[in-house]
Amino acid sequence: MPNHKNPLSENKNRSAQTCLVHGGTQRSQFGETSEAIFMNSGFTYESSEAAEERFKGNSPGHIYSRFTNPSVEMFQDRMKLLEGAEAARATATGMAAVTTAMMAQVRAGDHVVASRALFGGCRFVIEDYMPRWGVKTTLVDGRDPQNFASAMQKNTKAIFIETPTNPTLELVDIKAVAEIAHANNAVLVVDNVFATPIWQKPLQLGADLVVYSATKHIDGQGRALGGIILGSKELIEGDIHTIIRQTGPSISPFNAWVMVKGLETLDLRVREMTRSAAKLAAFLSSHEKVERVFYPGDKSHPQYDLAQSQMSGGSNMVAMEIKGGKAASFKCADGLSIFLISNNLGDAKSIISHPATTTHQRLTEDVRDELGIKDNLLRLSVGLESADDLIADLAFGLDQI
Repeated sequence: MPNHKNPLSENKNRSAQTCLVHGGTQRSQFGETSEAIFMNSGFTYESSEAAEERFKGNSPGHIYSRFTNPSVEMFQDRMKLLEGAEAARATATGMAAVTTAMMAQVRAGDHVVASRALFGGCRFVIEDYMPRWGVKTTLVDGRDPQNFASAMQKNTKAIFIETPTNPTLELVDIKAVAEIAHANNAVLVVDNVFATPIWQKPLQLGADLVVYSATKHIDGQGRALGGIILGSKELIEGDIHTIIRQTGPSISPFNAWVMVKGLETLDLRVREMTRSAAKLAAFLSSHEKVERVFYPGDKSHPQYDLAQSQMSGGSNMVAMEIKGGKAASFKCADGLSIFLISNNLGDAKSIISHPATTTHQRLTEDVRDELGIKDNLLRLSVGLESADDLIADLAFGLDQI
């Protein structure tokens, strides 16, 4: 009887949902079903010659967990399949991923362009950290791609954007900005955290690198810190790998294992949270005490058409402006019993935050005003609770104003 090979034995023939459960799995000699945790720092060699060949790169295998590790490799391989990337490197945190991805592109004397609407830590890297090392930076209003084109210089090496932005959910046209970057021999780096790899594929839209804080939706349960950078082999296995190897922003094997297990349910969680977020956005849009709602999946969003063209879902993130300013916003948040007051996001538990006094508090008042981060703005990360319960919780909180 002929032994026919099942076409689904190759990852390339499997759906994203299947790859999130099985992709990149490495099993030990014990044949475990759940992925093993390789909690070790170093590795042994059969001989001194074998060690020499592995250090030269002539022989496959691991050397030291600051460089590579089986648990980390499983996380990277699974994310590569989901993202459609040639290569990936995991980091200890999302900010380590952003900093490594950007610093790998530049040398002293180079120039970087970034959208001005960024998470506080990302803006620090662009606006404060990189200039310390002789890299000039320019921040632009990312809603108009022409602003990036106007800011490009002969020594511009990279563009950095996040879309949707944190916390006002502005969008940046990834495809248009990628074309601008490539026309100027620059690299486009996209922070895709708010969209998640389920709803947006920056590499398919022309981006060169995509970064995630795996702490958010990928873990999805507030357990562990982590980050990841994905892109071409040329970029990932070049300076990015060298920086991680030599400076050590490496993810721990245990945290990488947590992320692998989180990926198994990522698609299910994100889809359900997004369905609930759309219901909450609709409820809030009609509430008399809500001044404005920001949600890319709703037609009221000023960039709704762009959202439809580059995102396949609205994400689980919603923002709203409350009538009555900061005091009213605090009363609403303090009156909630299901939503947790926290600065994390992408969790199975719903979270509410006041960006002006938390994630973006280090920015000056003028900069916050420029970015639309008002004192009455609240950011919601919708979790896996009943949408009806979340709506009732918000209704009660708004009644406290």
